[in-house]
Amino acid sequence: MAKKVSKSTKAAKAKTVKKVAAKAKPAARVAKVAPKPVAKPAPSKKGYTKPDLEHFREIILDKRKQIIEELELIHETLSDSTGGDYFEESSPYSLHMEQGTDTMEKEKNYLLAARQRKFLQYLDDAIKRIDRGVYGFCQDCGKLIDKARLEAVPHAQLCISCKLKRGQ
Repeated sequence: MAKKVSKSTKAAKAKTVKKVAAKAKPAARVAKVAPKPVAKPAPSKKGYTKPDLEHFREIILDKRKQIIEELELIHETLSDSTGGDYFEESSPYSLHMEQGTDTMEKEKNYLLAARQRKFLQYLDDAIKRIDRGVYGFCQDCGKLIDKARLEAVPHAQLCISCKLKRGQ
């Protein structure tokens, strides 16, 4: 009888192992079939040629130079002191209006300078992407951005279709 018990015990253990293995197999299959996490696609496709990249670099550097010149002009405008001109006016109301206008103009210049600095940062980032070899690839879909778009907006990070999807 001892032999029957051990056989039945072995059989019960074998069934348990088979059940566990049967349950494990579908899970293993699901793990293999499950989609990989979505990440920004690495540019596996061939990008722009070196002459094209140098062309884009020149466009970016030209725009960068223009922005720096504009920032210098804004800085000069903000540095000018025109406080003494107000005292020649006869009416205190006129004085107040001119000071308000000057204050508004200075604030507009500060905002313009901040906007230009932000644009300068976008251009610097584009130069870094050229150096890293990822310039011209859409950061959402990984496709090559159209050359005409990059010539018009050299700091573009998205292709037209991805830009439209984002609605920016």
